[in-house]
Amino acid sequence: MDCAVKQAGDSCPALKIGVVLLAAGEGSRLGCIPKSLIQYQGKTLIKRHLQTLQEVGIDDVVVVTGYYYQAIEAALVGQTIKIVRNPAPEEGQQISVRLGLTALSKDCDLILVVLADQPLLSRTDLLELISAYKHRPPNKLVVFPEVHEQRGNPVCFSAELIYTMLASPQKISFRNYIDQNPESVHKHLTTNEHFIIDLDTQDDIIQFEKRTGLQLVLPSP
Repeated sequence: MDCAVKQAGDSCPALKIGVVLLAAGEGSRLGCIPKSLIQYQGKTLIKRHLQTLQEVGIDDVVVVTGYYYQAIEAALVGQTIKIVRNPAPEEGQQISVRLGLTALSKDCDLILVVLADQPLLSRTDLLELISAYKHRPPNKLVVFPEVHEQRGNPVCFSAELIYTMLASPQKISFRNYIDQNPESVHKHLTTNEHFIIDLDTQDDIIQFEKRTGLQLVLPSP
């Protein structure tokens, strides 16, 4: 299936979209747990994300595992996705990002890097961000949401930029590219707080449950 995302009345061409879904972290600030296996409304966060990506129409998805790979990969049995395992997740997130990007097909127009611990990220949110990318100013190769002056996620990359960086012997981190090339970056200014809500600490859990009135179920350490 072509990963084409087009809204009614949208004059921009459809895009072939690839997604890297990061689920390799240690979750150290939450007591060392696989955050992607936190349950919200009876479903793990990683399965919620995969359902959302399917609803958007994205079928080129790479999930990157690392810490807790056995539990996470067991939870993904039967999913029509690619799974890439980071053998050294302790070396940092950028290794996982690069592994995931390398595993994507080479015919994408747009690539999104998505974090697995953003519980409220929905189809509407992703379509908002994809639309922001499609309508970005000229010569902008990266688009990310900014909410109340806070950088959010996911991040959109021009696939041409990604392929060029992957082929470069310099191996510049994608985060550093954003910081060092502001002229190539477009900030999608929005009040949509779904882009900045994630689950890094126990306080994040408490605040989320207060916000939604629903309880999160954490996996056993």
